[in-house]
Amino acid sequence: MGPVTSSAPSPGQAATGAPGLPAYLPPEVPLWSTPFRLYFTARSVAMLGDTMLPVALSAGLLTYGYSVGDIGLVMAATSACFAGFVIFGGVLADRFNARAMMIGSDLLRVGTQSTAAFLFLTHSVRLWEVLVIAVVNGTCAATFQPGVASTVVRVARDVQGANAVTRTAEAGAGLAGPALAGVLVGFSSAGVVFAVHAATYLTSGLCLLFLRLAPAPPRVTTAGEATTFRADLVEGWREFRARTWMWAVILVWTVYTLCVMGPYTPLAAGQVIPEHGAGAYGLVNSSLGAGTAVGALLAMRLRAERPLRAGSFGVLAVALMPASVGFDLPVAGLCGCLFAAGVGMAFWGVNWATSVQTQVPGDILNRIHAYEVAGSVAMFPVGQALAGPAAAAFGARHVLMAGGAITLAVGGTLLSIPAVRGLRRAAPGKAAHGQVDG
Repeated sequence: MGPVTSSAPSPGQAATGAPGLPAYLPPEVPLWSTPFRLYFTARSVAMLGDTMLPVALSAGLLTYGYSVGDIGLVMAATSACFAGFVIFGGVLADRFNARAMMIGSDLLRVGTQSTAAFLFLTHSVRLWEVLVIAVVNGTCAATFQPGVASTVVRVARDVQGANAVTRTAEAGAGLAGPALAGVLVGFSSAGVVFAVHAATYLTSGLCLLFLRLAPAPPRVTTAGEATTFRADLVEGWREFRARTWMWAVILVWTVYTLCVMGPYTPLAAGQVIPEHGAGAYGLVNSSLGAGTAVGALLAMRLRAERPLRAGSFGVLAVALMPASVGFDLPVAGLCGCLFAAGVGMAFWGVNWATSVQTQVPGDILNRIHAYEVAGSVAMFPVGQALAGPAAAAFGARHVLMAGGAITLAVGGTLLSIPAVRGLRRAAPGKAAHGQVDG
């Protein structure tokens, strides 16, 4: 059966009675309205702090005699808690106030990062304490992230433009954050970076606190009775499965993260740094960040009628990232290839995020976003863990070259799935209905 759309009126339909125009949609105003500026500031500042954290954590733990394995354990604790709890965070965000949950998550992380700053500044660092902080941070991220999707559609009518400028800011943070953290660690200590990180979460929380959104309507069953947590969880999974274009992408993406993105980071560092030096590795990563910014800006200008089909061509360009390292290109070639890969990666990412946020009804958006995030990141740590054994068995360069071929296969597979390549851009005012497959 072909695509169908829900005929039931969306919750919170506008008082004007216009069909398909939910109350949570913002008015027709320029993108840089006060609500969007607050949201953009919150996300940009927090992302800057997040990009500083790996440098501070690594440098700080190494200073106190902990190993690379200990650093990986702490990072894995955060990732595992995020992946494990984000689905439950999506249910809670739909059942309660998503903005309040985001603020609470930020404030809790102000406390954890302030505690970390105190530990490092007073030279009383114990691994178990850092692990507890990592667990809390990962759980807070899991309760924060689901609300992002529903907030975007409530602060900006131009959802693709909002995603594009946010992705551009993310790219800028990826360039500036590690460098700033390195300077702070070099001239002071890792504890100062943790203190700055706490300040970024405080800024984010304050911006979200001042953000004013139309209240989301209460969610009830057809019988008029409040739903249960379990029923909401099941409904989220059912709605996720009902959208072939969504679960098909996530299924393909699990293969991509397992075979390509997971192994890429450790293997690329192991190839580029010994061959060309740490400075060249930093330059290569900066090229990737610059390409990401350009790709996000391109996505703001180019509004394809079939966004996932257009984005899938961007995925094809990402094959240059592992392949160029695998073929041991000179630094200039690596920079050019990773710049092009960054353009493609951001172009796909903006089109994907916009499709999710505009094709899914607002009353289930947080849960569905949580399911797609969980599916996207689930295999990443597995791929990282398998990078070493795969390199030992086949050679790092062969694994990276295979990653390039797999990326081309991923892009081709996405283009071959009718529900993915055929998904049309949501018409203005129709985003609350969403497209499902019967």
